[in-house]
Amino acid sequence: MIKPEPNMRKGLMPLSWLYGIGVELRNWMFDNGVLKQTEYSVPVICVGNLTVGGTGKTPHIEYIIDLLSKQYKVAVVSRGYKRKSKRMQVVNVNSDVKRVGDEPLQIKLKYPNTTVIVDKDRRNAIEYLLAQESQLQPDVILLDDGYQHRYVKPSLSVLLVDSNRPIYEDALLPAGRLREPLKRKDRASIVLVTKCSSTMQPINFRIFANGLNLFSFQSLFFTGFKYNRLRPVFAEFNQESFGLDDIRKKQVLLVTGIATTKPLENKLRKKTYNLHTLFFPDHHFFNKDDIKSIEKRFTELSGDKIVVTTEKDAVRLQAMPYLSDDLKEKLFYLPINVSFLDERENESFNNKIINHVRNYQKNSRLPKR
Repeated sequence: MIKPEPNMRKGLMPLSWLYGIGVELRNWMFDNGVLKQTEYSVPVICVGNLTVGGTGKTPHIEYIIDLLSKQYKVAVVSRGYKRKSKRMQVVNVNSDVKRVGDEPLQIKLKYPNTTVIVDKDRRNAIEYLLAQESQLQPDVILLDDGYQHRYVKPSLSVLLVDSNRPIYEDALLPAGRLREPLKRKDRASIVLVTKCSSTMQPINFRIFANGLNLFSFQSLFFTGFKYNRLRPVFAEFNQESFGLDDIRKKQVLLVTGIATTKPLENKLRKKTYNLHTLFFPDHHFFNKDDIKSIEKRFTELSGDKIVVTTEKDAVRLQAMPYLSDDLKEKLFYLPINVSFLDERENESFNNKIINHVRNYQKNSRLPKR
């Protein structure tokens, strides 16, 4: 397990206290009915976190889609972080990534039969979904990054915690990364510690369990990422795919705009002798100057060379008109899948999700399967 970096900046703690007062006042208003929450006739599964920065929400959303879509009609509701549009958008495979956001479009491209809606007002998006004709209405709704959106009362909350940045060692914004006080983890029925190393030791499991100090009704699981074969971003220019073990002697330029680059960088450094990096801010929409920088760095490399990016970045890069054909031919993305560290935990998690959807009392439309 990577040792967490210091998160707290003591000089900002007074601002964190003020921020915490505001957050807890808002939470008190929801907890006591001053601000109203809305429940729905279909199960709404919230996948979110207590912190800013990446915890792996999209891969876990995709995992749950894979799990449920064989039996149920699944819809995803997302804010569409950093999108340029303001109103609700129904995402389709030809949507402009700038109007709907990279992660919602990534989900739609991978799961064309899954309805994906982006809207800052999640209630509005859910009501839109439930107002459709019965054959188009979802059986279950996944609320992406909705842990703090308390106007919707989820039927089940799944909280993600980055193993590299334990929330019990963190502080509230702006001194730390917490959006809410640590005790607000108690709204979750399931807690997933994400981005775990496959070599994580039993002592680390106990440290997390003790640090999180969950209630008996809460379930704790540990997940990591499985890195798949590199695939071409532009299949019309190159249909080759290859495993990470095949890049040992290649010059690899890693280009990405994600919140946490270290796990991916560390993975690639173990697979190639020649890794070069070019990083951009999270969810960054590449412009013409960015592409020139990428092209320049790539041109400077000699020999057998490729550019590697993430699946999320690939969605944004595909929309760029400035890429040369030479770069398109050498541009690959690295897909990832969620992998549970323990097979028994994997089965237990799957059963909890499926049973929740199956047995959700308010949903009279769902057949018992």
